[in-house]
Amino acid sequence: MFPNIMTRLPGPEAKKVLEKDKLYISQSYTRAYPLVVKRAEGVWVEDVDSNRFLDFTSGIAVCNTGHCHPSIVAAIQSQAGQLIHMSGTDFYYEAQSLLAEKLAGITPGVNEKRVFFGNSGAEAIEAALKLARYHTKRSRIIAFLGAFHGRTMGALSLTASKALQEKGFFPLVPGITHVPYAYCYRCPAHSAYPGCGCACVEWIREDLFKRSLPPDEVAAIFVEPIQGEGGYIVPPPEFHQKLFRLARDFGILFVVDEVQTGMGRTGKMLGIEHWGLVPDIIALAKGIASGMPLGAMVSQSEVMTWIPGSHASTFGGNPVSCQAALATIELLQGGLIRNAASMGDYILNQLRELQKRFPLIGDVRGRGLMIGLELVKDPVTKEKAVEERNKVIQACFEKGLLILGCGENVLRLIPPLIIAREEVDTALTILEEVFRKMN
Repeated sequence: MFPNIMTRLPGPEAKKVLEKDKLYISQSYTRAYPLVVKRAEGVWVEDVDSNRFLDFTSGIAVCNTGHCHPSIVAAIQSQAGQLIHMSGTDFYYEAQSLLAEKLAGITPGVNEKRVFFGNSGAEAIEAALKLARYHTKRSRIIAFLGAFHGRTMGALSLTASKALQEKGFFPLVPGITHVPYAYCYRCPAHSAYPGCGCACVEWIREDLFKRSLPPDEVAAIFVEPIQGEGGYIVPPPEFHQKLFRLARDFGILFVVDEVQTGMGRTGKMLGIEHWGLVPDIIALAKGIASGMPLGAMVSQSEVMTWIPGSHASTFGGNPVSCQAALATIELLQGGLIRNAASMGDYILNQLRELQKRFPLIGDVRGRGLMIGLELVKDPVTKEKAVEERNKVIQACFEKGLLILGCGENVLRLIPPLIIAREEVDTALTILEEVFRKMN
């Protein structure tokens, strides 16, 4: 199967939806191109005009098992016929406790863990923020420049991806200090790009903690294993180990945002597994339930010390989403994580060959099927090719390949973990055609 574009984009039926959307939908949403989806299956998306697209977005890293996987659909249908909602904050049902047990087992660490369920990544982050302050009785938090943790007020306060996301919403939650992430050229401790990953951590220890931020007032460090919206930045091997040691030295909780990196996306169940660390708190969402709304905050039991009534969610961990998540985990453990690792290696190798031929590609990076292509105007100066990045995204859409951007000048490739070699080669062919025309 191949992409099949039958109309000019957007097609006539799509235009009808776009007009209604323009009238009634919040203008705060961001859309990269006018895709109006009718149905989807596996790695393929069909719009309302019967145009067929190869999906390298996975619904923004949500449909890790592919669109409408039969096992996921069966789990949803079966549960919906028995129980849709009873609110796990006030009552009990088996699906919730079964999923909590499963999440405790697949997340790093052998100690006992507890799980709080919400509806999204932002809710998982909000819960982690509240728990960190509650448990430590400290008020300050460290987060990173370039980070994206969500758009609700607590999550937004941790976010430092785009100023636009905060504009008009001040004051945010107080007590958040943003520091440079690994490979960040803005790092005050090391000006050379990209070699400052560990110097950033030493700057926190030797400068920030001594000059302006008392470490004994810091409750937690919130970090993405691989920075997502910030540009798919993979830190050097020592970065997370040094950050973890910093946290341990000062009694600070190490909180990992696995919303995008988790559930097999990077070729391991969780992204932090590439660094062999056991976080105190983990935030999960996106790929956890293959498209059903679900977020989870997984905590070491000794950290989850809050009492009944401290936090809750009416719809969090509803039975349908829990069953979808259980089916998702079974599929991931049944081979999809291995496929993500092998297909990811193949894509990275092929893209590095393209990089040799097209100077527009300044860097190729990622883990598993979380892959970024940084586009530059000049391979020496590394000047960001922002407009060119956007043109590549649009050109791929017109050829039937769905991709997204991140950072200012990075293409992100996040196909479903079921992707096969033939489908990868189709996407690579389209990308090569687009780069050839851009060259």
